[in-house]
Amino acid sequence: MKRIDCLEAIYDDIRECAVVTIMGAVAAELYSLGHRANFFYLEHAMGLASSVGLGIALSQPTRRVVVIDGDGSVLMNMGGLTTLARYAPGNLTHIVFDNESLLSVGGFPTATSTGSDLTAIARGAGISNTGTYTTVEDFASATRSAIASREMNNLVAKVEAVGPAGFHMDLELLENRFEFARALRPESS
Repeated sequence: MKRIDCLEAIYDDIRECAVVTIMGAVAAELYSLGHRANFFYLEHAMGLASSVGLGIALSQPTRRVVVIDGDGSVLMNMGGLTTLARYAPGNLTHIVFDNESLLSVGGFPTATSTGSDLTAIARGAGISNTGTYTTVEDFASATRSAIASREMNNLVAKVEAVGPAGFHMDLELLENRFEFARALRPESS
């Protein structure tokens, strides 16, 4: 399955969530579907999307938070999975698109291309609500259930190592940071 098809299938479900993504193909594809002020494209911080999402989820427990990650990023900061498991906020859904490569920086293979299993690693880290999905329908259904649940979830979507034709986004990343912060302000501010 393709990541863009997965993103299209869940776009309406994440529209109102605080969404944190890694840069590269994930960000470019999500942006192509329609940018929202509550979408944050984390630049130059590979491996830290789950940490940023966790901070938001813990500081705003009534806000639904979705982190959209990649296998390379998760492998770069596997300690992030143990931290997610330790705090396990019920308002956080962690999506990992596993294309078995560092697609955005040249397509080098990741450890998942030689057998590392991110779902098993997440479970071993202490995340009990985790699963691997290989069809768009199953992934979209699991994502909807995860967002609606009151437990932290980790979803690993096995996707093809293909990305957008280009990675250009007509959004200044500094403006994205300020826009996102404004979108997360409590209503009473």
